[in-house]
Amino acid sequence: QVQLVESGGGLVQPGGSLTLSCVASGFTFSRFLMGWYRQVPGKERELVARITTDGDITYGADSMKGRFTISRDNAKNTVNLEMNNLKVEDTAVYYCNAARALFRLNYWGQGTQVTVSS
Repeated sequence: QVQLVESGGGLVQPGGSLTLSCVASGFTFSRFLMGWYRQVPGKERELVARITTDGDITYGADSMKGRFTISRDNAKNTVNLEMNNLKVEDTAVYYCNAARALFRLNYWGQGTQVTVSS
């Protein structure tokens, strides 16, 4: 069955770094748009970054550009999110997403908590 398993979340001080990883299985990873989203209680889930099958990248809010880097490894069925210079407002549950619009397929991981606090 389809699985997206995130790891790498945790507690970090402001200005610190974390790298999130998502390992996918159960579908043809290389054919899917892969992305990271985040959500805080009471707010809608928002795009952090996504990467197409061709490697084209889109980041969400301007505040993420230059601090976050998304990458994918089709050989390992993995998508990573490197986060630098983390801010308190980056605190959220981060979700891995796999999408293939042509077939209306959309998969989510279980989420990993990132807490930025001193």
